[in-house]
Amino acid sequence: MNSNQVQWIRLIGGVVLLLIGLVWALQGIGVLGGSAMSGQSQWLVIGAILAAVGAWLILGGLRGRAPR
Repeated sequence: MNSNQVQWIRLIGGVVLLLIGLVWALQGIGVLGGSAMSGQSQWLVIGAILAAVGAWLILGGLRGRAPR
């Protein structure tokens, strides 16, 4: 696997983790209802951590794509 493929995997994985983390965090604070996770504060924490990891992966993937 070359470095370009790894960068794309980081970007795609980061976007997925960021979106899932945001949904979980919003469910945790009760903004998104309709789930057993709604209003449960631990999902706010888990979602925030997952979103932060996703953002870190996105930044790492973008940084690696910069022209040299």
